[in-house]
Amino acid sequence: MSLQTVARRYAAALADVAIERREEREVQNELEQWSSMIEANPELKEVFANPTVAYDQKRTVLEELISRTQVRGTTASFLRVLLKNQRLSQLREVVARFGQVLDERGGVVAARVTTARPIPEELKNTLHETLTAATGQKVRLSFTTNEKIIGGLVAQIGSTIFDGSVESRLERLSEGLAGQ
Repeated sequence: MSLQTVARRYAAALADVAIERREEREVQNELEQWSSMIEANPELKEVFANPTVAYDQKRTVLEELISRTQVRGTTASFLRVLLKNQRLSQLREVVARFGQVLDERGGVVAARVTTARPIPEELKNTLHETLTAATGQKVRLSFTTNEKIIGGLVAQIGSTIFDGSVESRLERLSEGLAGQ
């Protein structure tokens, strides 16, 4: 079974429970922190990924970490299920898919906006309103910077890209001049 299929199944099952308990975003935040913790600690990642480490040892490590992080019951139970099914090493992929499932079920689309430099908060709010009106859906924005676009911005929603960057305008101008 592919990693994407596994991640989708676990994420969908977790979403069912978290939505029912009205703790979707809290569980998502806790799992993102866990994923970051495991990714940042190579020894810990190796313990959970290594099939030669006994299950009881892995469970002891997991239970100690759960008690230290004091996560909610839903998160702790989910981590235990992943460990039991030898999927804890795939937590990062499951968490990413979980966020997508929550967005889909909540009617939210993710938009990534890239600008040459960080932009002020009021412009972020204006972009949010514009993209919400353009899509007719709730929009979750994330912002990145890339100096190569020189100015303007590039917005990506799903597979649709709105490219208003100076870089692309210069490329189109150059192609137009080369064609004459």
